[in-house]
Order: sequence, then C-alpha cells, then structure tokens
Amino acid sequence: MRRARRYIIRVRPDGSVRVTVPRGGSRLEATRFLQKHAAWIAQERDRVTAAHVTPSWTNGATTMLRGAPVTIRIEGDETSGLRTARYGERSVVIPAGATDLRPFIEADLRLLAREELGPRLHAFAAAHNMTVAGFTIRNQQSRWGSCSKSGRIALNYRLVQMPPSVRDYVLLHELMHLSQQNHSRRFWRLVEAACPDFRDAERWLKVHGRGLL
Repeated sequence: MRRARRYIIRVRPDGSVRVTVPRGGSRLEATRFLQKHAAWIAQERDRVTAAHVTPSWTNGATTMLRGAPVTIRIEGDETSGLRTARYGERSVVIPAGATDLRPFIEADLRLLAREELGPRLHAFAAAHNMTVAGFTIRNQQSRWGSCSKSGRIALNYRLVQMPPSVRDYVLLHELMHLSQQNHSRRFWRLVEAACPDFRDAERWLKVHGRGLL
C-alpha cells in the first residue's frame, strides 16, 4: 500500500493473516516480519476464535449491529427463491442458492452507513464550526476513517456495527484532523475536548475492532 508507513499484521475473523506492505517494502521483509511476530499471531488467532462474532455469515451466524451481537436468520421459501436475511431490525433479499450471506449483508450495511454517518458527521461539523469538503463511505481494511488535506473525509462502513459512542468518537477524530493533520498533543487535546470519553472508545476498538475487519 502506497500510503502505509510500516508493516502491519491483521488477523482476520476467520483466522487468516493479512500483512500490509508499505511502499518500498518487499515480500521477503514481510515474511521476516511475520516470523518475528509469530507468537503474537498465535495469541491473536486464539482471541479471534474465542470471540462471539461468527466468521462465516450463514444462517444462524452472529454479527454486530450498533455494538450488539445479532443473529442472522433466513426467512422464506428456497423453492420460490423469495428469501430474506434478517439481522437485528435490518433485512435484505437473498437470491436462491446463496449460502454465504456476507456480500448481501455488507451491501446493506453500506446503505445504512450512507443513511446514518453523513448526517451525523455534518451535525458534528456544524456544532464545532467546521466545514467538510466531501464525504465518502469506503471498505477500508486497516482504518476506520481518514481525512485528506483538502477536507474530504472517508469513513469505514463498519462504523454502523459499533456502539454509537464509538462511532461518534471516530467521526469526531476525523473532524479534528480538519484542524490538525497529525496526531500531535494539540490534536489529542482537540479530540478530548470534543469527546471526553475517547479513551473508552479507543479501548473498545483495540479489543473488538479487528473482529469487524
């Protein structure tokens, strides 16, 4: 990844390992990085396995919505092809023969993100006398949001799976980058003023965030 500054290891919910290679990096160095952190990877795999979120999104599996575990249930008749997958208060039409429900539910989560995150972001911006130049929903694999120097903010659609307080922290975090394009002490003072409980949100992301990616 051109924007990555260092090697990053992510253990996915299914136990597979994803390594981000920074610009100028190599497969050889990535392999060495993996070997160096083999013990950590093993521990993280154990943690992911023990997590309550089900890696495979099939009928009866569990995922997250607004910070709460919800069970995915298929309703309808397979022979007629009219089936609906329900999770929490959400529902999405599933084509006949589909067993992996993830693509359809993730598409619905993106719709929900567009409906909820934009208005919330702009409300926060207005409350802090800030202007957002642009807003997009993305499928980011290693971050929850980003803010460009031009004032455009991108948000991970998975924010709608988090508790509202954690989601709001991420929105405010990115908004504060409109004033400070860094993670300096001044930036964190701005974050704390806008979101006094941001440390609780950071802890939630550290414990549960990887299970959503």
